[in-house]
Amino acid sequence: MLSPTPLSLFCALLLCLPLAVVFTVRTPTTASTTSITTITTTITIGSHKNPGTIVVHKLDRTQNYQKMELQSTTAPPLSPPPEAIVVPKLDRTQNHQEMGLESTTAQPLPPPPDDEDSLFRSASLANPKPSPRTSPKKVAFMFLTTAALPFAPLWELYFNQTSKNLFNIYVHADPTYQYEPPFSGVFAHRVIPSKPTRRYTPTLTSAARRLLARALLDDPSNAMFALLSPSCVPLHSFKFTYKTLISSKKSFIEILQNEGGAFGRWAARGEDAMLPEVKLEEFRIGSQFWVLTRKHASLVVRDRRLWSKFKLPCLVWSTCYPEENYFPTLLSMGDPRRCVPATLTHVDWRGQFDGHPRTYEASEVGPNLILSLRKYRPRYGDDRTNGSDSSVSKRRDPFLFARKFSFNSIEPLMSIAIDVLFKD
Repeated sequence: MLSPTPLSLFCALLLCLPLAVVFTVRTPTTASTTSITTITTTITIGSHKNPGTIVVHKLDRTQNYQKMELQSTTAPPLSPPPEAIVVPKLDRTQNHQEMGLESTTAQPLPPPPDDEDSLFRSASLANPKPSPRTSPKKVAFMFLTTAALPFAPLWELYFNQTSKNLFNIYVHADPTYQYEPPFSGVFAHRVIPSKPTRRYTPTLTSAARRLLARALLDDPSNAMFALLSPSCVPLHSFKFTYKTLISSKKSFIEILQNEGGAFGRWAARGEDAMLPEVKLEEFRIGSQFWVLTRKHASLVVRDRRLWSKFKLPCLVWSTCYPEENYFPTLLSMGDPRRCVPATLTHVDWRGQFDGHPRTYEASEVGPNLILSLRKYRPRYGDDRTNGSDSSVSKRRDPFLFARKFSFNSIEPLMSIAIDVLFKD
């Protein structure tokens, strides 16, 4: 075999050298191309359009990223970012499906849920003082009814005497009843989400608490909260009533101790069911109808401790009147000094033994009846035993409302409204 000469070896080396150079140079070039392709792909996914253009969404730092459907693996925007994509502003009142938006589009915040826990949790955070101070204080008139407010024309006349910025109306209407005619005038659109109510159960108390919670949340200017029945009528003009209530720094709620039948009411859920939260000596009785300050309305909706006992079903229905016991007991235990222990709703219990007060018939309604009802002095709870101040014995607060009036007495009431009822 012939041995390679130096010349042949030199030629062979020259032939191999370009290949080595090409291989050495192209290897990093190939890697670089791969890297660039990867980056381009990442940005193209983010832009959803035009793979030849780098588009970065400008993020609003105040938004929730989960609502924007951004995953935690989404790359942050480059700095400085290119011009952002302009997203049309959504009309929150439109149906998203009608707008052609997919289900992944961020939804508007849902309305507050109607469940009781959420309602009272929200209401308990409401300011216990009327606000703002520059606005006039308002009276919240809260009607608890299972009827279509037979005296609505009278109340309409009553409320039309004054400016609309001095009061609010709220109606709790048992949804299991029919309301004909439907609520209209000043009562239109004033019905809150309501639940069934029955005597001898905690449902009437629940309804009153529900009214307070809604009124607290609805208007921070609501300063006084008056609970009324469909058989209630006003005994004075709105101006007189407003001045009486707004000038008071105390609630008007009947708080009676050592009343007959107190033990039976206290033990209606079981002999020891109210313990340890409510002892027998702390148990109070009073009218179902009251006027509370905003502070006390807030106290009611924040309460969980006593309500956990009063909301229990009764074992003895004939002595079960939580609507006449819960509120007087709670305020007597919680803030008696800020209560005038009397109701401003007149009612006649004389000669009544069936749990219902006297009903005034249409034939009885006239100027003399109204004037006589105005002359009565409320029954005040014992000043010392109830913890109220000693000035109670000297008070003579006017009755502002009266019940029960038969539903067919609307005509005689309307006939004396201007010259008697609303003439102070």
